[in-house]
Order: sequence, then C-alpha cells, then structure tokens
Amino acid sequence: MRYLPFAILLAAVAAAGFSSPAQAPVAPQKLIAAPPAKSEAAAPIPATPSQTHPLTADDLQAFFDGIFPLQLERSDIAGATVLVMKDGNVLFEKGYGFADAKTRKPVDPATTIFRLASISKLFTWVSVMQLTEQGKLNLDTDVNHYLDFQIHPAFGKPITLRNLMTHTGGFEEVLNDIINLDPKTQPTLREDLVANQPHRLFPPGQVPAYSNYGVGLASYIVQRVSGEPFEQYVQDHIFGPLKMNHSSFYQPIQKSIASFVSDGYRGNTTKPPVGFEMLNPVGAGGLSSSASDMGRFGQMLLNGGSLDGAQILKPETVAEMWTPQFQANPGLPPICMGFYQDWRDGVHWIGHEGDLIAFHSLFFLDPAQKIILFVSYNSAGGGARPRPEIIDFFTDRYFPGAPAVTFIAKPTGNFGDIAGRYQTTRRADSTKLRLMNIGNQAIAKVDKDNVLTISGFDDLRGHPDKFKLIGTDLWQAQDEQDRVFAIRDGSGHVARLAMMFPGVQLQRVPWYANDRWIVPALFASLGILCLVVLTTLIRLGRRLFFRKRPRLQPQPGTIWLTISPRLAAWVWVVLIGGIVTFAAVKGNNLMPPTPAWFPWFVLINWITGLAIFFSIFAVLRAVFTWFRDDLRWITKVKFTFTGLACAFLIWASIFYRLIGPAHRI
Repeated sequence: MRYLPFAILLAAVAAAGFSSPAQAPVAPQKLIAAPPAKSEAAAPIPATPSQTHPLTADDLQAFFDGIFPLQLERSDIAGATVLVMKDGNVLFEKGYGFADAKTRKPVDPATTIFRLASISKLFTWVSVMQLTEQGKLNLDTDVNHYLDFQIHPAFGKPITLRNLMTHTGGFEEVLNDIINLDPKTQPTLREDLVANQPHRLFPPGQVPAYSNYGVGLASYIVQRVSGEPFEQYVQDHIFGPLKMNHSSFYQPIQKSIASFVSDGYRGNTTKPPVGFEMLNPVGAGGLSSSASDMGRFGQMLLNGGSLDGAQILKPETVAEMWTPQFQANPGLPPICMGFYQDWRDGVHWIGHEGDLIAFHSLFFLDPAQKIILFVSYNSAGGGARPRPEIIDFFTDRYFPGAPAVTFIAKPTGNFGDIAGRYQTTRRADSTKLRLMNIGNQAIAKVDKDNVLTISGFDDLRGHPDKFKLIGTDLWQAQDEQDRVFAIRDGSGHVARLAMMFPGVQLQRVPWYANDRWIVPALFASLGILCLVVLTTLIRLGRRLFFRKRPRLQPQPGTIWLTISPRLAAWVWVVLIGGIVTFAAVKGNNLMPPTPAWFPWFVLINWITGLAIFFSIFAVLRAVFTWFRDDLRWITKVKFTFTGLACAFLIWASIFYRLIGPAHRI
C-alpha cells in the first residue's frame, strides 16, 4: 500500500504508545534538506518509460469504463462517482453502479450525494481562512482565546489554529460518538467537544498525529466567532455563493435534498444499507456533496478563490493554504494548511481523502496543470485498495515517468538501526483503545542486502515493499515510489518514521510495550491460568462422577493451589475469553463505539478489579511458598508460575487500560 491506512489507524485505524523515559527528546521537524549519503558505489535507476495517453474525454472514458466496473464487481461495491476537470472544463463526469442497490437507482454525478467524510476538513479550513482574512481569527493565537470551554494545559505550550491545520496539536485519538446513526442521540458540536476532549500525547507543533477532534475544535471556533451554526456558516459563505446546490453539512441532511443521498453499504450490497452516517465532530467529517459540486469547489480553489463572480478567498490566501507547513524531509510530501500533498510521477497532487464505514472518497488537485480529480465509493468493499488504484493508475497513464533516483549500493553509517517495532502516532494511550495496539505494531527489518521491509507496507498486489537507501535516512521502494524517512532524536537514535502521508508517523515502541515479548507473555499467562482452570474442573469432575473411588492424595510436601490463585485464574480466563469471543462474533460490525458500550466498560472495570484483587493474593502466595522448607520444589514452581501469570496480567490490565476510564474511548 502507499502508506499505512489510519482508519488505522482506526484502521486505523488506530493505536497507542509513548516514548521511553530513557529516550532523548525528539527534536521538532523542520524543512531541512537531508545531505546525500556517502557510498562506495551507486546504482542509478532511470525514470520508468511509459506511453503517455492524451488527457481527453475519449481516453478518460476508456480508462474509467475499464477500471470502475471491475472494481465494483470485484469488491462488491454498489456505486461510485467520478469527475475530472482541466482548465475549468469538465473532461469526464460519470456515475457507476447504483445509489440504491435494492431499487437499482443509478448514480448521477450531477445530483447523487455521497458522504465525503474527511474531505469536509477542507471546508472547515476555508472557513477559518475566511475569518482570518476578516481579522476575526489569528492562526497563531491560543485556541482557548476563542472558546467558551478550555483545552486542558499540557507541555507548557498552547495549541494554535496552525497546529490544528497541520494535525500537530498532539491530541490522542478519541472515538466517542464518532459515528452516529440515530438522529435522536446526535450531540451538538459543543456537547461532543466538551464531553470527548482527548488527552495530549505530544507537544504542539512537533509530531503529526491526525486528529478529528482538532478539526472539530476549529469548526466550533468558526461557529463561535461567526455567530452562526457551523453548518449554516458553510451553507451561507461557501455552498451558496458557489452554487453547490447538492451539498450540506447538516446531519441528518435537509429534507429538500435528502432524496438525492446515496445509500451506503458496509461490505455486502445484498444486505440493508448502514443508514445516514453522522460523523462527529461535524467539521471533521459531516460533508455531503455530489461530484459536480466538488468540481465547483475545486474550480474556486484553482481560480485563486473565486468562481463566477463569487469571491470565497483572496488569491494570496489560497496560495498560503497550499504552502508547506510541516515536512519531515524534502523528499517526502508535506502537509500544508489543511491540505496535504500526494506525490507520484513528479505530480504533486494536493487535497484530501475521506472515509466512513461505507463511503470512501478522494479529492485531489494539480495546481500546476489545473486538474481536478474527484472519486467517491458508497461501499466498504475493497477496503483501502480501490482509491490507490485510481490515483496511481490515473497518474501513471497521463503523467508517466517516475523521477529518476539513485539507490545507494553500499551504504555506510548506522542506517541499520532503523530496524525495530513502531506504532502510529495516531493512537489513544489513556483509554481502552490502547488494547487495540496488541499485535498491531509495524516491524521494520533490514536484511543482509541492505533492503528495508516494514510490515503493512505493501504494493497494490499485496507484495511487501522493498526499500533501499537513496539519501541519509531516506529510503524508497525498489519497484514503487513510496518513501520512508527515519527521524532521529537528540542522541542520534531513530525515534520515528515519516511516510508518504504527512499527517501520521510511526513512533518507536519502548521496550516495555514491545509486542515481541508482550504477546508471548500474554499467551503464556493465559495458558497457565487455563491449565489451572482445567485442573480445577478435572478435580471437580472426579468428585462428582467418581465419588466411590478413593481420592488422590498428594505426596508429602505437595499441596494443591489455594483458593486465591484458582479464583484469579477463573476470573481472568472468563474476562479475557468473554472479550475475545464478543469481538470475534461482532467482527466488522464491532466499530464504531457508542455510549451503549459504557455500561459494559463499567462491568469490565469491576471484573478486572476483582481479578486484580485475587491476583495480588496469588502473587503473595507464590512468594511465601519459597519461605516454606516443607514444600517440594515442584509445588513452589507451580505457585510461582501462577503468580507470575497473575502479576503480568495485573500490569497488562493497567497499562492497556482494561481497568480504566469507562466513559471515554
């Protein structure tokens, strides 16, 4: 894949972890060119030759008619919509498949409304810049200045709107109420932000950690400063002037255009649609729009902020929004002011993508050639695969020729210390979401041929990307254009990895959170406790069904496990087994979390607390056995292994927040 998907994140969503206390502080990233690495020999790789196709209506028709029907059939996608414009002219606009799979209502690119999720963020940032032009907002002022509630202090440095625009506010991931299907329980923007304020993982301005909450905060600032509900502000100051008549931020959408909204499907179009997904906070993902309307929005941006006489932004403001603000290395795409860049074949696309449960969308511009590319799917089928196929194949077809690079044949230095385990910076450390980190760490390895592989970094065929050095700490896939940059801390150690997507990085996992020992320790602990449960059941069965037989008497110096380790084993096995079984049964229907989860979280807290209580006595019992000379060593080992298993689970349940906040996630 072109980068680790963060729904990861959520995919991914996503994710937990923090720096080891022994690790030197990571310096903030700057726009600093990396010097070329020294090498004994270099292997020049020329640009890949390819046939150029004309960017015409006929060729676009052939291209999209060849790829979209295949994607829809292969991935069980109900429908899709696509728009390509150049120099203000529509070159191609078409709907594929159905907006309603049951009635077979076709997708109309002019009127069918798709839910565009995170593409919404661009409208939030345009709104922020409109108010900045008017002198009502300052991008470098503490956001608390504009709020009627306070962002809790951390790291001795305030968060600014510029931090929010570049996803460097340092917020952890929060998923409370992120997607709601019931209008009766839909919170207001302020209610959502106040109830779900996340903790902070990083100092502002230093580490990108993609944050819906941060963008939602900006949309509330727009609402506060303008005196209008955010939904109405965008309607009056963007949609209306641009004549985007099939666009809205209202959730649920207005009745006047509700009939145009496409259904969304979780992954099987033979099943009922998921319903209207209301994403919170609204400014981060509440947008509904059509392909034609998004074309008008793109034209406005490419025209320097105006369209058909409507001036939305000043030309210098649009230029400022497209100016790189945060970049790990000049060899990687930067994040600009709300927009991020995506590089391929020398084309520097700029825009945003968006994901809900069902809808997956892409809105990219090429300012140099005045091109707009918009795509949206109304089904979860295919996951993260269809969109990269479109942007990659489109760019390769019409702008072929990857920039030439030189792989360093025999690199020198400590480049091999990039190896290790990493976790995404888009994560939660203070809630039960931290549990999702177990087994989700990316593993970086460097082989004897100086080839770097990172688990989860695959091409569209599912083959692992093989990275080779092209500069100091800068790696590129051997057969692709993906890149990875190793960011070093003040001690020269690799602390994080920057990828092609600039809104998220991978952070090295501290030793105590390393899955390499945690996962085996978890399985070993559960295995030991399962044996305790099994032997207890066997003894109980003998007593119930073989009462006439004489009981087995232990040898002198041998005793059965006492009540505390046995009770601890039972509670842990039932608790963890129940959680795993529930997750397995729910499968893909498990997410997103809702307040209905909270009573279960309370129950988990109580059961975990009970398990910890019994485990403490089990650990003490294990210690005390070693002070008894009348016990055989096998008895002491038995109690010790049970005590160690309980001790590990006590630590893990606290570290991974199995016992922790019950009303935050």
